[in-house]
Amino acid sequence: MYRAIGFAHATVHHELQRAHRTLGAREEGQGTVEYIGLILLLAGVMVAVVKAGHDSSIASTVVKKVQDSIDGVGAAPGKN
Repeated sequence: MYRAIGFAHATVHHELQRAHRTLGAREEGQGTVEYIGLILLLAGVMVAVVKAGHDSSIASTVVKKVQDSIDGVGAAPGKN
C-alpha cells in the first residue's frame, strides 16, 4: 500500500515538474498579459480618482477628458 502511494506521489511530482519546465520555457503571450495588467492598473487608478473626488474638479476633468477621447474615436483629426 505504502509503495503504491509513494509511486503515485513520485509520478505526479515528476509530471508536474516536467509540465512546469515546459510551460516555463514558453513565453508566448507574455507581453499581452503585461499590457493587460497595466491597462487594468490604470483603470483602477482612474476609478479611485473619480470615486475619491466625486464632486471635485479633478474628477470632473478626468471624466470629461475620457468622454471627449471616446467621442473622438473615429473622428477626423482636428474635428474634436
